[in-house]
Amino acid sequence: MTRALITGGNRGIGYATAEGLIARGVEVVIGVRDAQAGAAVAAALGCDWVHLDLEQPETFVPAITAAGEIDILINNAGILIEDSMITHPDGLRRSMQVMFHAPFELIVLCLPHMTRAGAGRIINVSSGWGAFDEGLEGPGGYGVAKAALNALSHALPRDLPHGVTINAMCPGWVHTRMGGRAAPRTPAEGADTAIWLALDVPAGTTGKFYRDRQEKAW
Repeated sequence: MTRALITGGNRGIGYATAEGLIARGVEVVIGVRDAQAGAAVAAALGCDWVHLDLEQPETFVPAITAAGEIDILINNAGILIEDSMITHPDGLRRSMQVMFHAPFELIVLCLPHMTRAGAGRIINVSSGWGAFDEGLEGPGGYGVAKAALNALSHALPRDLPHGVTINAMCPGWVHTRMGGRAAPRTPAEGADTAIWLALDVPAGTTGKFYRDRQEKAW
């Protein structure tokens, strides 16, 4: 059976993605920073969970080992720090760690199984705020980190083994703790393209950026 790992899968878009994949018969593991909350959410979803804090790299190997053989990796977790990168440079450092360095390290850790299987799908939940085509408008370090994640999604196919694909997607402005109450989209609407990339996009599609299942410019 296909097995997926979703970072930040205990709420918001990650939760909706987990719910959607489970409904399609996928074995899901949610990566969570808060073990107690994660265990409760996993029980409600009927899936597995692992302790995975993207700001603590020492949690990465134990989490992937516990998660088992991952066929679909969804790098969903993110943080939004709106402070100036100059006056509060640690915000940029944290943003890059959570939304660029950690996703890359998790990809590396999941690749041995994907390579053996000759198949694997990596989905990076990014943002139009990280798109040069949209003016790189994200506040603080958010847009810079998402731009780096986009660049990784675009460039990494040249180094991935045959059968393993990577794509980025923008969920739009979603009503989550990060997106706020004014956001017009539901988590399920935000998760739709990630689920599509995980299960339905034509085989071999890689190195692209999508919103609402439509390819968009970087």
